[in-house]
Amino acid sequence: MSDDLLQVTVGKFIFRVKPGCMYTEAGVWAARDDATGLVRAGLTDFRQQSSGDVVFVELPAAGTRLAAGEDLANIETIKVDLAVPSPAAGEVTAVNDALDDAPELINQDPYGAGWLVELKPAPGPAPGLMDAEAYLALMTAQAEEAAQ
Repeated sequence: MSDDLLQVTVGKFIFRVKPGCMYTEAGVWAARDDATGLVRAGLTDFRQQSSGDVVFVELPAAGTRLAAGEDLANIETIKVDLAVPSPAAGEVTAVNDALDDAPELINQDPYGAGWLVELKPAPGPAPGLMDAEAYLALMTAQAEEAAQ
């Protein structure tokens, strides 16, 4: 991961947040490509670390229409099964096929090679998204609470 990430240390763990992305309280990031208008989404560093090593990922088919908050992916880790909510309404235009053979990419590079899907967002604002600084504060509070 690059050095331009925001980070916080809680106990022995370092959690990183990528500036320029938008975030949900559920630990999902969304990054819009200004050239194409598509939104790429994935799990945040905090969410993947707190969930454990990913062993299986189930993604929707391209062409699937999702409402904000609807299941974007189902992820099985060594600790939990996660239903990942979509950060925005839209149509799935691409899925990360590399996760079929290497689901651990979510743990190794959550903001890069471990992305989940690309969406063509529905018109209008996506409610409930926050910027990197707001998510960093929320994530820090969640991490400190979990560490107690």
